[in-house]
Amino acid sequence: MRYTDPRLLDALASSYALGTLDGGARRRFVRLMRDRADVRDVVAHWEQRLGQLALSVPQRKPSPELWRAIAARTQPVDASRRAPQARPSRWTGWLRPAGFGFGGLVAGLIAASALFLTVPGIFITSDQLAMRSGERLPQSYVGVLTDAEGRGGLLVSSLRYGRTVTLKVLGATALPVSGDERLVLWAMPADAAPFAIGTVPANGAGTLTLPDTSEKLLSKVSRLVVTRERGDSPAMPSADVVLSGACAKLW
Repeated sequence: MRYTDPRLLDALASSYALGTLDGGARRRFVRLMRDRADVRDVVAHWEQRLGQLALSVPQRKPSPELWRAIAARTQPVDASRRAPQARPSRWTGWLRPAGFGFGGLVAGLIAASALFLTVPGIFITSDQLAMRSGERLPQSYVGVLTDAEGRGGLLVSSLRYGRTVTLKVLGATALPVSGDERLVLWAMPADAAPFAIGTVPANGAGTLTLPDTSEKLLSKVSRLVVTRERGDSPAMPSADVVLSGACAKLW
């Protein structure tokens, strides 16, 4: 493999920073970082980019169950002394499929970004998959929306020049909505009035169609919120905010 191609190095660095580069490819890339300062610079650049989105996720104290799960996955235990595993909590169970042992500030970011790369069908449509090059994270607008207690509730993503927004409700519990209510996703520009993006599913995943590209609609949007609404096409978001989070640019 030639490590002189800047595009290849950028793709490897982005996967390494997100934690999705594994096996022999990761070991080779770690050796390459030791020997080349330019490779370390590319990795640092990606870590700085992704760190901006991490700041939008409220800090959380990992639970004792999470620390025990991390220890079980990272510390070898003699088979004869292995104790029965406790049933994981919903939070631990959500982290385990992502393949990471982590908590605190970057939990929402890394889990969401890893899913974006490893299971792209959840977040982007089949026609958008053609825009991806190798393992490089496409230029996108991304938001991790949390509730008032800081729990991750919704992942929002859209390719920079795409015309769709993909939604993924995080966790096994449905978002709170009942009767004639519906959940509406709003963009909150820094210097303009809020505008509705579309209706959010109470659970699972969904796709919303935009009237223009994400670059034109979201370039000046600093925050996203989900409100509980009644009736059709409200002009402004209600005060009943269910989720909120920063809208970050990944490029």
